[in-house]
Amino acid sequence: MGIAVAGMDSLSDRASMMREALQKSQTITDNVVSILGSFDSRLSALETAMRPTQIRTHAIRKAHENIDKSLKSAEVILAQFDLSRQAEAKILKGPHEDLEGYLGAIDQLRSNIRFFSSNKNFKNSEGVINHSNTLLAKAISKLEDEFKQRLNSYSKPIEPDRLFDGLPNSLRPSSGSPGNQGEPGGRGPSHNHSEHQNVDLETAVYTPPTLIPPRIIPLLHDLAKQMVRAGHSQQLLKIYKETRSLVLEESLRKLGVEKLGKDDVQKMQWEVLEAKIGNWIHFMRIAVKLLFAGERKVCDEMFEGFDSLSDQCFAEVTASSVSVLLSFGEAIARSKRSPEKLFVLLDMYEIMRELHSEIETIFKGKACNEIRESALGLTKRLAQTAQETFGDFEEAVEKDATKTAVLDGTVHPLTSYVINYVKFLFDYQSTLTQLFQEFETGDGKVSQLASVTMRIMQALQTNLDGKSKQYRDPALTHLFLMNNIHYMVRSVRRSEAKDLLGDDWVQIHRRIVQQHANQYKRNAWQKILQCLSIQGLTSSGGGSSVGDGGNSSGVSRALIKDRSILTGLLALFKIFNMQFEELHQRQSQWTVPDTELRESLRLAVAEVLLPAYRSFLKRFGPLVENGKNPQKYVKYTAEDLERMLGEFFEGKNINEPKR
Repeated sequence: MGIAVAGMDSLSDRASMMREALQKSQTITDNVVSILGSFDSRLSALETAMRPTQIRTHAIRKAHENIDKSLKSAEVILAQFDLSRQAEAKILKGPHEDLEGYLGAIDQLRSNIRFFSSNKNFKNSEGVINHSNTLLAKAISKLEDEFKQRLNSYSKPIEPDRLFDGLPNSLRPSSGSPGNQGEPGGRGPSHNHSEHQNVDLETAVYTPPTLIPPRIIPLLHDLAKQMVRAGHSQQLLKIYKETRSLVLEESLRKLGVEKLGKDDVQKMQWEVLEAKIGNWIHFMRIAVKLLFAGERKVCDEMFEGFDSLSDQCFAEVTASSVSVLLSFGEAIARSKRSPEKLFVLLDMYEIMRELHSEIETIFKGKACNEIRESALGLTKRLAQTAQETFGDFEEAVEKDATKTAVLDGTVHPLTSYVINYVKFLFDYQSTLTQLFQEFETGDGKVSQLASVTMRIMQALQTNLDGKSKQYRDPALTHLFLMNNIHYMVRSVRRSEAKDLLGDDWVQIHRRIVQQHANQYKRNAWQKILQCLSIQGLTSSGGGSSVGDGGNSSGVSRALIKDRSILTGLLALFKIFNMQFEELHQRQSQWTVPDTELRESLRLAVAEVLLPAYRSFLKRFGPLVENGKNPQKYVKYTAEDLERMLGEFFEGKNINEPKR
């Protein structure tokens, strides 16, 4: 019990102590709150007292920042003014002494204008901009003058010799005259055209001349760039065109290019026109591959970065020169067609085809559309005219009515002309194939050439058949046809025409030649051969008492019994002599121009005549020789006849002495 009371007293004491401690803590807390409350009021009062000072300090700091900005802006503006004065000084001096400095000054002016345009708040900026623009306009005007002066100074016509140096060796002239380059004139059925040569020319290297010194191009480029940036593209185009077009035209004039139209062409003699066409072909190569190629290079380098302007300048500069060249081609293509023009038309067509890809490349761009179309139009017109000339030629061959007399039965001039014509066509096989493709569809273009050739040959044969009817002597008719068709066959066999016309054509026409040779023999020699037969003896006045198989002694006995047969025999010898002499006189004036054919024909005659004559002479010669004046009847030996046959077909004049 006592222990419990003691415990309670102890807990009571502890509780009393805790209450005292809590009371002290509350007192301390109240004191701290009171102190803090006094601090808060003091800080508020201090803050209120410091606010004016803070405002003044911020204002001073802002003022310092604004002053710094203003000073920096002023420095920039002053620097721009300083640069403007420097640029103005250089511009007033002009570009002639220091072009690079002058161009730099223009760039600086443009920079100043941009600067003051973006700083309109500067009160004098409008005035500065106006002054700079005025100065820039003057600068660009002086720049135009400088561009024109420098372009003029370095733009000179190219002498022909310099152009020839850029040609492949095979095209360089032997002399310097414009009309004699590589002997371009005289190109017709007599000229040597080679497709292999054309292939070589297509792969040959051409070296365009330097039209403006390379060191000048960058300066002109910079001048042009400034003018374009200033919006002076049209002025630039005008200056460039006026300067370079005249120089280009003068270069072509020095070369020998003339402005010729259809009326001029119609008035020219063929030989003169043919030479001018040859020159034109040469001029076209030089113009496109050298002059125009060089001019394109200058344009591309000078107007680099301005492709449309480059194309336009090039088109404007070359338009007049191209027109002069193409107008001559047009005049030829539209002039009156004639067979001799076919080969020059093909030559012209060839050069236009050869230059096609280069024209497409050099005259690129929209600005050159018209020039490209004109060149392509000329190419097609030349092809069309050439094809129409083919048709004209075929018709002219068939209807040729020339009265040229070929009295000796030799090859007619028409035949040699047509065959030469056809042979030269085969020098143009690839060209003709291309030409036919311009108008034909389907395949087998080479056979198209074969078809045309066969029609021409057939037209020639038809005409020759008509001409052969002019002869009164059937033998000469067949000799004439034999000569002419043999000439055709021989010419085909020795040319590329054989591959095109084929072996069948050759064999068929060789048989025709042989048929005419046989007809000649029959018509020329049948009558005289009858004199050497028994039928000839009986028909000349003798009776029927001479046996077919009798020998000379048997004949002699028969003749003794019947003097009329002897009389007939003598008459037969006289008739033979007279007919042979007549044949010899006439046919020695006839001509077989081919040596092999002539010998073959003589041999064919000898093979039938000489055996018959020997047999006749052997049977009846002794009887005549035993009679009166035998030399009057037996005038020739077989050897005499053989020798005289050797004089046949030589085309001798009637007054020429006998061999």
